[in-house]
Amino acid sequence: MRKREETVVGFIGLGLMGGALAMGLRKMGFKKILGYDIKATVIKKAIADEVIDDGAWESVGLVRMLKECDLVFICLTPMDALGFLALYMEDFKPGALITDITGVKEVIFRNLGKLLRTDIDYVPGHPMAGSEKEGYGGATDSIFVNRNYILTPRPENQPDNIAFLKEIITDLGFNHIVETTCQIHDEKIAFTSQLCHVIAAALVDCEDDLSITGFEGGSFGDLTRIAMINAPMWTELFMCNRKNLLEQIEKFEKSLDAMKSMIAEDEEKELIERLQSVREKRIEMGNIREAKLKRPEAE
Repeated sequence: MRKREETVVGFIGLGLMGGALAMGLRKMGFKKILGYDIKATVIKKAIADEVIDDGAWESVGLVRMLKECDLVFICLTPMDALGFLALYMEDFKPGALITDITGVKEVIFRNLGKLLRTDIDYVPGHPMAGSEKEGYGGATDSIFVNRNYILTPRPENQPDNIAFLKEIITDLGFNHIVETTCQIHDEKIAFTSQLCHVIAAALVDCEDDLSITGFEGGSFGDLTRIAMINAPMWTELFMCNRKNLLEQIEKFEKSLDAMKSMIAEDEEKELIERLQSVREKRIEMGNIREAKLKRPEAE
């Protein structure tokens, strides 16, 4: 297995997630950490913060950096990640381990084709963590503590490289690693992430009184924190996964319509039963998660 003290790590994109990951790996004893971002100010700030050792913001420096990196985290949106792989595939160091953090997977693999070199190992990933903040200035590795991390390995991946990534992920603070397929990833994420963002955005969108928070006790804030959304990024995620997301929106609409009807028709007994069933279902979801956390092996 790779040794951290001999491994040069590169980050492509030092935004919120790339910056947070770099901050976490900085503490792990890697040989060198490098970064690339289109904003020179971000790279200079990350160097000044000692989060990275060196970096680039233009293509010549990026190519030089890629030839040195043993491990590369691609921290870009799906379409940008695809574009990056297409443009710089020949510049990766032979034997490099590549991973990503994109929020959808199938669209990437439908378009990769024969793009991937056989002498590098590309293990797709998705840290289920984030913040309402944006950019490197909002980055902190504390967002990873007790969160889920999803890996969608390919048949060609080397077991030692997957194990190496899992060690890093665990040391970042994630307490549950799921291995699954790209298809299942996108189906599940449509519900647990994308639908939640759609609902939060719609909840804020439907109210015109900007002083409404003076009447909340916490529920509104908890439900709508994620409505402070990176609009271009989330629009891309929604569109890339539209089939799965639309199915989840329709399921949600049916449930909402059923409760709306119970309220309109004064069906108190039926609503109590429905809400009690929801409560029990949510408790069981929590119990299942707790049980999984007691089993260290990935799914």
